[in-house]
Amino acid sequence: MPFTPMRQSVLALLAASGKPMSAYEIAEKVSDARKLKAVQVYRALEFLQEAGCVHRLASRSAYFACDHLHGERETAVFMVCAQCGAVQEAASELVARGLRGAAKTTGFRPRHPMIEVEGECAECAGTPER
Repeated sequence: MPFTPMRQSVLALLAASGKPMSAYEIAEKVSDARKLKAVQVYRALEFLQEAGCVHRLASRSAYFACDHLHGERETAVFMVCAQCGAVQEAASELVARGLRGAAKTTGFRPRHPMIEVEGECAECAGTPER
């Protein structure tokens, strides 16, 4: 499927924002003279998720841009700042092993393993990153 102007606009907006946005916020910002329907934005977001360009934070029903490729069995860990809303992303083999072990005990097969952790970013906490 082509990378349409709508998809480009949605991705550019998310990349520029630096913070997660809901589909309705995106629709409001991307709209020009004609009002966009949220369903159009959801379609663009679905395509961008499949392409690995954006991630969805389930806890906030919000989306943010991703600027790197993920490994096939990689577990993404999203650290969400409760104060400023910033999201930091990391991959952790240790977390991945733990999830695979937990899933194995129940017979569950995760398709897209990811973890969301809410807390404070280094800037909001006033401490240097480690």
